[in-house]
Amino acid sequence: MPNPPATLDALARIGWQGTLPAEEDGTRIARVIAQHRAGYELHDGTTAFNAQPAPRFLKPDVGPEARPAVGDFVRVTPAKPPLIEAILPRRSLLERAAAGERHRRQLIAANIDTVMIVCGLDGDFNPARIERYLLLVEGSGARACVVLTKADLAGDHTEPMAIVRERVPATVDVIAVNAKSTASVAPLLALLGPGTSSVLVGSSGAGKSTLTNTLLGETRQATQSVRANDSRGRHTTTSRALILLPSGGCLIDTPGMREIKLTGEETLDGAQFADIDALAAECRFGDCAHHGEPGCAVRAALDDGRLCTERWHNYLKLRDELAAAAESLEAQLRRKSESRVLTKALNKRLAEKYGRQ
Repeated sequence: MPNPPATLDALARIGWQGTLPAEEDGTRIARVIAQHRAGYELHDGTTAFNAQPAPRFLKPDVGPEARPAVGDFVRVTPAKPPLIEAILPRRSLLERAAAGERHRRQLIAANIDTVMIVCGLDGDFNPARIERYLLLVEGSGARACVVLTKADLAGDHTEPMAIVRERVPATVDVIAVNAKSTASVAPLLALLGPGTSSVLVGSSGAGKSTLTNTLLGETRQATQSVRANDSRGRHTTTSRALILLPSGGCLIDTPGMREIKLTGEETLDGAQFADIDALAAECRFGDCAHHGEPGCAVRAALDDGRLCTERWHNYLKLRDELAAAAESLEAQLRRKSESRVLTKALNKRLAEKYGRQ
């Protein structure tokens, strides 16, 4: 591991923003650029090196959100191997609920400025999935950009562009590209300037790795063709990795996501569905269920085409899923609290009977 502490200029090259925090004896700052089963890969703005997490990060009761993630800036001690001792405060964090019945978080990327939601203009095209991604992004602290790939194969893509534009907030950029063409992806460079960090998310086969290679100007990420019947791809990217781009920005490529599970802490009252909230506020009755009540502004908008039926159905689906996820989260927190109370009571009884050790 290099000895001199990383400078502000060096850390800015890997996405650090603002002034440096006060130095702490024996530690230096680096950024997590990859996570493997054997440990982490870090970069200090000059050199990449391997590191291990401090033992406290590996305790079973430490949740994923309290462990280092790709994109994190961390303090490292010069041990052999170097040890990650602390995670510096995050300016943003993109996460989802992990697959399975147990409620756990999966961190996707930390300290990012832009989440690029990649969707192919082929069988991968799915506006409802884009809305789901946008719901995750809203609470992350990062901005969203929808990147529609395979524009070269789609012919006239005016209609799908219009569909997406209708279903996302006006503040979200929607850009159609040929991911293999340097000229076509050039508009994305405005989001990938020096000191910025972006992450690519989307399904397998959407073109994330191809887009990464084009932005890099070289073939570094493996790519594979998609199945002809459904445009699905295999997981060519198997782990998250932060890559330094010639434009000066940092880009995190991620494996394709088959399931975009909500954490339960997202809300539907943000910009993503602001128009539906506005319509609901115009209903005659404050407790309108929008099923057929007189004076329902939502039903009127559905009937006259101002509100897209598919979008409304997706809104209801997300609402129900959020309610279930929030209930699951609350139940899990309640069980943890009850377990701590029982453990404390048991320890007290043991201490009274046998004395404190």
